[in-house]
Amino acid sequence: MYVIVEIAGQQFKAEKGRKLYVNRLAGEVDSTLSFDKVLLTDNDGQVKVGAPVVEGASVKCKILKHLKDDKVLVFKKKRRTGYQKCNGHRQYLTQILVEDIIE
Repeated sequence: MYVIVEIAGQQFKAEKGRKLYVNRLAGEVDSTLSFDKVLLTDNDGQVKVGAPVVEGASVKCKILKHLKDDKVLVFKKKRRTGYQKCNGHRQYLTQILVEDIIE
């Protein structure tokens, strides 16, 4: 069984016991969160598609840790002018564990 759930403006495929990396969420480590924006559920071939969400469905998750993603380099260059610039950033992420799916 899996669901498509919207977390912090992005859609993720969630299965029980799966770890997900999402944009930084407010909450302490080892706290429990519940997401009720479930867009689709699939239970062994029985698919329910929400309009826009599936009523009564939710996903319970546990925050494992807060971390930073790998560095992404942004390199800009204009030819024949001697202009080049290199910037980088690291995205703040939260690792969550899907504990339960309520249909």
